[in-house]
Amino acid sequence: MYPIDLTGKKGIIFGVANDRSIAWGIAQMLGEAGARLALTYQNDRVKGRVTRLADTLDDAISLPCDATDDSQIADVFSQVGDTFGGISFLVHSIAFAQREDLTGRFADTSREGFQIALEVSAYSLIPLVRHAADLMPDGGSVVTLTFHASQRVYPGYNVMGTAKAALEHSVRQLASEFGPQGVRVNAISAGPLETLAARGIDGFRDMKRLHAETAPLKRNITVDEVATTALFLCSGLSSGITGSVIPVDAGYHIMAV
Repeated sequence: MYPIDLTGKKGIIFGVANDRSIAWGIAQMLGEAGARLALTYQNDRVKGRVTRLADTLDDAISLPCDATDDSQIADVFSQVGDTFGGISFLVHSIAFAQREDLTGRFADTSREGFQIALEVSAYSLIPLVRHAADLMPDGGSVVTLTFHASQRVYPGYNVMGTAKAALEHSVRQLASEFGPQGVRVNAISAGPLETLAARGIDGFRDMKRLHAETAPLKRNITVDEVATTALFLCSGLSSGITGSVIPVDAGYHIMAV
């Protein structure tokens, strides 16, 4: 459907949880473009869902990886290296905060909750890029997912806004460090989408409605629109772009009111 050919390219996607997740929409788009994919799953609870989805893609594999465990990260990249030889892209779509830290006052965020949100949602990108770069001898692309709450206050998003701000700075830092190797690192700042994670945000439906009313395009975005942006960033068409946060939000981010 889109004139980008990734035939012969291989990559790994972290964060596929179910068939409504943004990561899965990206996986489908990259698979349709001809890429061979490795999908990771966090634990046995989601293994069945992810492996079933992987089975619908051409020659894809699925591997266990808890991104808070350095040994599991090392193992998954070792297995991908053995199976694929190398990779051209990595997609990081991992985020988590305890439910109690997404409700009430940000000032009441627990120390443990803050650490968990930052470790899973922001720090996890760092070791993934470090390992991925070793499998990208000819350069490659890393794409992560962020949200406008990194820059503005969204009631109900709380500590995740802080985590996304840290993630975006990590994108710039990693882009600078790995640029000489030809590894590009970028983020997509997606508008609100109906995902499993979104259900944990108080007032999410109001957020969607306000985005649609305020955005210049007067609508919400779709998962396909995020996925096509990821496809572009994982392809050679974006060879001159790194360290950027690209909004896919129907223009919401430009509006003051």
